[in-house]
Amino acid sequence: MPCFVTGHFFKYHFMKKHTLEIDYEVYDDISQLPAEDAVLLSAARKLTKQAYAPYSHFMVAAVAKMSNDEIVKGTNQENASYPVGICAERVLLGNAATLYPGVSIHSLAISYDSEDKNIKSDHPISPCGMCRQALLEYESRTLEPIRLILGGQSGKVYVLKTTSLLLPFAFTSEELK
Repeated sequence: MPCFVTGHFFKYHFMKKHTLEIDYEVYDDISQLPAEDAVLLSAARKLTKQAYAPYSHFMVAAVAKMSNDEIVKGTNQENASYPVGICAERVLLGNAATLYPGVSIHSLAISYDSEDKNIKSDHPISPCGMCRQALLEYESRTLEPIRLILGGQSGKVYVLKTTSLLLPFAFTSEELK
C-alpha cells in the first residue's frame, strides 16, 4: 500500500511473524525413563568407552532399537586429519542401513563422556548439524520417525518424538524435485 509523505513515495512492507516451538520430554534422570528407553541410554553410556577419540577426548556413542527389535550401535571415530573423522550417529546410520536395509529405527539413544575433567557429562547434548541432516534423511528413507533419547552419563534426559524437530528448516529431497 503506497503512501505519499513529505514529497517521498514510500511502500509499506508487510511481513508475517511465525513462531517455531518444539515439544520434548525432560526427565530428571534415567530412573524416570520408561524401561526400554533406560536400557538404550544405559547401553549408550557404556558404549562411550569404545569411541575412538584420541584428539578431542570427547567420546560419543549411539545405540538404536530398530523396528525389527534388533540393536545397532555406533561410536565417534576421530582421525589425525580432522575432517576424516565421523560422528557416532552417522556410524550408527551406516551400520543400520547395511545390516538391516529398509528397516526403520524406532528409538536412538545418544550419550557422551569426556576424559577432560573440566567437561561434565551431566546433561544432554544434541547431534551436530551434519548428523541432524543424516538422521532426517534416514527418517525420510524409511518413512518413519526416529525417537531420540539424549543424555550424558548422569543428569537430565531429553526425549524427542522425531529427529525432524532438531532441523525444522531442513534441506530435503523435495528441494531436488
